[in-house]
Amino acid sequence: METVILPIDANKIGRVTSTPESVSLLDDWQIELDLNTPDAKHIQQAAEELRNSDIPVAFPTETVYGLGADATRSSAVKGIYNAKQRPADNPLIVHIASLNQLRALLYSSSTSKGPGETESRDENDSIPPIYNLLIQRFWPGPLTIILPNPPNSLLAPEVTAGLSTFGARMPKSLLALALIKLADRPIAAPSANASTRPSPTEAEHVLDDLKGRIRTILNGGPCDVGVESTVVDGLSNPPAILRPGGISLEQLQQCPGWEHVVVGYKDLSEKDSKPRAPGMKYRHYSPRAPVFLYEAGSHPPESETFTSYLLRGESIGVVRTKFWPASLDKSEKFSAVWEINLGSATSDIARGLFAALRDLDKREVSVIFVEGIQDSDGDVAAAVMNRLRKAAEVKVKG
Repeated sequence: METVILPIDANKIGRVTSTPESVSLLDDWQIELDLNTPDAKHIQQAAEELRNSDIPVAFPTETVYGLGADATRSSAVKGIYNAKQRPADNPLIVHIASLNQLRALLYSSSTSKGPGETESRDENDSIPPIYNLLIQRFWPGPLTIILPNPPNSLLAPEVTAGLSTFGARMPKSLLALALIKLADRPIAAPSANASTRPSPTEAEHVLDDLKGRIRTILNGGPCDVGVESTVVDGLSNPPAILRPGGISLEQLQQCPGWEHVVVGYKDLSEKDSKPRAPGMKYRHYSPRAPVFLYEAGSHPPESETFTSYLLRGESIGVVRTKFWPASLDKSEKFSAVWEINLGSATSDIARGLFAALRDLDKREVSVIFVEGIQDSDGDVAAAVMNRLRKAAEVKVKG
């Protein structure tokens, strides 16, 4: 199968307007494509593939690139698992373009309209009230909420991996929203990488992993956030964070009803448990080379450590963040050391982390040393460290 990258610019696809009956754009909206542009034609083609094909489509979101398929068709959802070689018990997040689209999923199929239609009834309480303020503050955005899956659900059973709940989010990326809206289907979409590999933040990362396994990659440029969405469970008491991501614990605690939200995840893979959300059970985010993670405040690797690798003819990767000196690659004897400086800002570290790991993989380094950051250093610091701890084979403290 030939894999094609289609460039697309959100500013050139058309015009977004509200629907007359909608209270806000969150409830529903419409898009008028400008078919005089190749960008609009590309997104229209991708939307048609989502409706009619069982081969998933890769597309950009504000977090990472997603690999999407019609969440209501088992054959399409199975295409995601096949392309990624993803374990079948790892649930998928459902991406929606409007609250009306989400409400349609929360009714059983006996009372709901079809997968591409929305409910006209004003039953806003179909969305559990615990989430109302989160939706107002953080949607569209990098937040996934856990919802009850109704009897006779419209979702393909492969989406929930046997759970009685499903995760849903409304992405902030206009390209992602437009694709979902044009497809007129809820879209199941994990990250568009091969299973266990670092998540893709650029279209080329998707091509590296999935070339020949999928047909279409929409290229909307680098992702803004760089780590996946935060997953929260408001159905539990107290509410819990199941995966750290683009919305921080502190931001959630500022919302009434979420003051006592607890951390419900571990930074190690939970091999013996049934995952309640993506990213909880299996090893993730890993480059091919072993990763040595130095927790925040640890001294950088000693020169003897480098020498032991170099004497064996091996090359070394270093990912530097806040405090390690910029001297590890300055000596001639360290000419086989590849160093990447992500900067000291947490947002820059999050945005560049997966790309750095992938870049070092392309250089075929034998080992990667990473300088960690404090979990509390900025809104997505906990997410950064969660991903690094899952990727690391060795963790160094002090």
